[in-house]
Amino acid sequence: MTRVTNRGLLARTELEQLVAAGEIDTVIVAFADMQGRLTGKRVSARLFVEEVAAHGAECCNYLLAVDVEMNTVDGYAISSWQTGYGDMVMTPDFSTLRLLPWLPGSALVVADLSWLDGTPVAQAPRSILAGQLARLAERGLSAHVGTELEFMVFDDTYREAWQAGYRGLTPASDYNVDYAILASTRMEPLLRDIRLGMEGAGMYCEGVKGECNLGQQEIAFRYAEAMVTCDNHTIYKNGAKEIADQHGKALTFMAKYDEREGNSCHIHISFRGDDSSAVFADPDDPLGMSAMFRSFVAGQLATLRELTLCYAPNINSYKRFVDGSFAPTAVAWGMDNRTCALRVVGHGEGMRMECRAPGGDVNPYLATAALIAGGLHGIDAGLELEDPCAGNAYVSDVPHLPTTLAESAELFAASEVARTAFGDDVVEHYLNNARVEVDAFNSAVTDWERVRGFERF
Repeated sequence: MTRVTNRGLLARTELEQLVAAGEIDTVIVAFADMQGRLTGKRVSARLFVEEVAAHGAECCNYLLAVDVEMNTVDGYAISSWQTGYGDMVMTPDFSTLRLLPWLPGSALVVADLSWLDGTPVAQAPRSILAGQLARLAERGLSAHVGTELEFMVFDDTYREAWQAGYRGLTPASDYNVDYAILASTRMEPLLRDIRLGMEGAGMYCEGVKGECNLGQQEIAFRYAEAMVTCDNHTIYKNGAKEIADQHGKALTFMAKYDEREGNSCHIHISFRGDDSSAVFADPDDPLGMSAMFRSFVAGQLATLRELTLCYAPNINSYKRFVDGSFAPTAVAWGMDNRTCALRVVGHGEGMRMECRAPGGDVNPYLATAALIAGGLHGIDAGLELEDPCAGNAYVSDVPHLPTTLAESAELFAASEVARTAFGDDVVEHYLNNARVEVDAFNSAVTDWERVRGFERF
């Protein structure tokens, strides 16, 4: 392979050279859909260079208006049978162009979505985050973000897991492997390929550690500018599944696979000034927190419940919120306190907030946009920060996170912060997605119901 710059990231001219040399034959043009899944099409590298690079590629607008099963559903203003299910345009963002080492001859570029007249698709997750980053830029600020995705590894293939109805699968470890080296070594061939694959795709991989549940792991990546982190998060999540499939294994990022510990996605966030200054830090403050940071955290507390839909977007997300499970239930903040939904850590340039509400099923663009919106609400209103929780937040007398998707949707619908930050069209779009999921769940008959009711009711 011709040598490229920046650990797998490609300049447009480098891609052209690789295509001319026959080393790249396929370019994936993709974006994150409502569920945070990498969605798009594979384009011949020759066509990409000759046409798609300049003009983009079309895709059906129903890709932002379907459920998890890719069923078309009613209630979306942007896409329906009545409007004919027309096209959107995927316009490549060449700052994201990269190699995909685990897919021979392939490169990938993340696309922004627009309508045929060039107007951005406001409901697209990347557009939503871009809007909040623009609000920050108006204030001379930028956001740096790190996401910590946990997943569970199984020794079954994805197709075997499907055929088994995802029941009776074999975890890749037999006991709690939190920080364990020996038991995690069994998974190391897979984990190493994921780490090296992501490094080869332009990411900065920090390492991997075992987690509490059976077969559970977390691969960590270096923080970066918010959009870069969210793009990398989406590519990594998709790529990790592809690499697991190549190993004859399956892994899941779902928030709560079983009754043990769930998969989290803690999100670390800080703001920087135009001069890269650490605006969240103040060495003269007793806790090292600047006035801006205090108001930022106060804004999170004020909006956490009403914006939970952005952190916990699925029915299953709420099964993870269990007292004493290291997943949060209390709307509280603390200094290095893992019982709180909001944990402040670091000092100086490393001073930041960790939001512990999101699970592994989160859409990173929506969650990061919500964190920025909540923080700016606190900063603009000059909110005062209450004292930190110094003990066990699980038993504290504070408000708690919503416990169901339906409750979360009601709070989101009534959120003036969400409507001001994102716009009514975006809010109504994601409310409809929540309603579709709630209706689907309420109409389903589960194994739990059959076991309890088949003979005994």
